[in-house]
Amino acid sequence: MTAQPTEEQRATLKALARGYVSIDGERAPILETPKDYGMEFQDVTFTAEDGIKLAAWFIPSEGSDKLIICNHPATLNRYGFPGHMKPWSDFQNVEVKFGKVHKALHDAGYNVLAYDLRNHGESEGVADNAWGQGFGDEYKDVLAAFDYVKSQDNLKDMKIGLFNPCAGGNSAFHAMSENPEYFKDVKAFVCAQPASINIMSKVSLDGLGLGDFFDVFAEEIEELHGVPLNQMTPHVHAKSVTMPTYIVQNKDDVWTIPDDVQTTYDLIPGTEKKLHWIEVGDTRRFIGYNFFGENPETMIAFYDKYMS
Repeated sequence: MTAQPTEEQRATLKALARGYVSIDGERAPILETPKDYGMEFQDVTFTAEDGIKLAAWFIPSEGSDKLIICNHPATLNRYGFPGHMKPWSDFQNVEVKFGKVHKALHDAGYNVLAYDLRNHGESEGVADNAWGQGFGDEYKDVLAAFDYVKSQDNLKDMKIGLFNPCAGGNSAFHAMSENPEYFKDVKAFVCAQPASINIMSKVSLDGLGLGDFFDVFAEEIEELHGVPLNQMTPHVHAKSVTMPTYIVQNKDDVWTIPDDVQTTYDLIPGTEKKLHWIEVGDTRRFIGYNFFGENPETMIAFYDKYMS
């Protein structure tokens, strides 16, 4: 029999569930643009199939026929995350700067299209701030970026790679299952810290002493979002990943467990894949989002290998 929480515990579970499948509160601001890194760029917009307008930067690399499409994790945006500022430092006290990733790609001869997912940055929100951590309608944002590229004469014939971390990566995994035809020509996929929400929520509940009520929490998630919690994992979609893939994960990340990311990696078919564990003794998840910005060499080498 499923353990039943007290009224107070149930209220906590409801609030936690809401936090997982809605983006409430003040959005993280965009504190930097490509101009801060000495790069020219264009502000562009495109629209997902359900009418949500998405904001993006296009950063050209002169003479290049290669394009990396970038998104971001939940609560972040195309700039990154202002973890050095209140109130965002209360969530995780790490400033994430994706501008370093974009700069490394640009300097290595890659055009960059970096967009804000729905409910984030300068993109439009949806009703009730609904958010599926990549396993809801966010996959439509990934497809919208492709549709935009194909609509632009200067982009439509470019070789394409993806830089999609965490929930942005989940969105790409999901999109690969829903519309595999979009990805048949994608040359490479780089994903920092793909996230299984069922595992992350179990870790969180255990830490709060609410682990006995995981089934109740799962019921709350499905009631709010309509997606079973055990389906909110890239494990469900990994078999659809057909392009060379590079995953990194902070092995000491307190919000998840290494076995889960290893399973995601193992479920990706083929042999053209790579997994790197970040082992620096820091339990903060967000240091993993800075890894490629601070250590771009292996990322660039991976793209160069498969997109040349």
